[in-house]
Amino acid sequence: MVLAIAAVPFIYYFIVLYSTIHFFLDAKRRYPPNLDFTPPVSCLKPIKNLDIEAYENYASFCRQDYPDYEIVFCVDPGDPALPVLERLIRDFPERRIRLLFGSDRDAINDKVARLVRLTNEAEHDLFVITDGDVRVRTDYLRSVVSPFRDPKVGAATCLYASTKENSLLEELQSISMISDFFAGIMAAWQLDGTKFTLSQTIVTTRKNISGFGGYQLIESRPADDLYIGRLASEQGLDVKLLPYVVQTVADFHSLKELLEKRVRWMTVMRHMRPWGHVGLLFTWGLPWALVAVMVHPSVAVAVAYFGGYLACRIAMAWLIGTWGMKQKGLWKQFPLIPVWDAMALYIWLVSFRRKTIRWRGVDYLLREGRLVPAGPGPAQGASN
Repeated sequence: MVLAIAAVPFIYYFIVLYSTIHFFLDAKRRYPPNLDFTPPVSCLKPIKNLDIEAYENYASFCRQDYPDYEIVFCVDPGDPALPVLERLIRDFPERRIRLLFGSDRDAINDKVARLVRLTNEAEHDLFVITDGDVRVRTDYLRSVVSPFRDPKVGAATCLYASTKENSLLEELQSISMISDFFAGIMAAWQLDGTKFTLSQTIVTTRKNISGFGGYQLIESRPADDLYIGRLASEQGLDVKLLPYVVQTVADFHSLKELLEKRVRWMTVMRHMRPWGHVGLLFTWGLPWALVAVMVHPSVAVAVAYFGGYLACRIAMAWLIGTWGMKQKGLWKQFPLIPVWDAMALYIWLVSFRRKTIRWRGVDYLLREGRLVPAGPGPAQGASN
């Protein structure tokens, strides 16, 4: 019986392998190069502080092969990113770039407060919302607006990868996203459809935003990016996951910062999907392989469970990262997969003990899905 339970992760692995093949083959058929659909777009960026390589990230949006779009930043006066934005305006005089100063709102999640103002003041009705650490190719806008030929589409999102890995820690983060996070995304797409969006790219419409009551409805909630897809789905609109891959620049500098970030993710997911969070236990093959060998210590069991675990995990990473996302040199990071899986189990266990999430030096409680300051001190600035 224990051996049978220990084999459950292989069911999940096979679902991921099938889903990945299905997703990328289906996407290739559904989303050919977009040559003729170019509705006007508002690119919206809530900015707080200066991201690494910020100028190149922002400039990539100014180099789009797209006929009609604006870029609107919302930033505080005196923010360290402001000189970079002013340089951007000077360097790209042909682009329509606007600066909005401050959100004019008192909200716990200041990023969402900025999005309230950005969506209200956007010139166009199709929004492309991205974080400051995102970098894109010149065909980005043409690719991500393509699904909106269908008026039933309310939101779209896409995959993302690191611009480069400068350290072993950044390589660990990259392989964790490809082999673990996106594996779960593939399975969710296959089993339940796309009912989420990811903050690295949220493409949505004014109709969707106004339909659920505007960003002000979620300005005290974490994981605001996930809500845009969920709320679009609840309105009966379609949400699309695109195969397009944007690049992101690492936003952590130490193992401690990486662990804090991932524990925060896990804690939020525990509150948003409690039973799904518990079910993650049956998606990790490494601890169950250890259990199988402890219960039945034999060469055959060790080869079957550990060998099967490694084969499946490497196949998942190769299919998602190398075959699907076209990431080069990924095989060098494959030895880090078991390291990440052990860390992921630790992070999952820690998330059950966490009553608060920490963001930008402030601790917040999660009560009924809302952020509440955990103690005295600054109560604003939460984001994701």
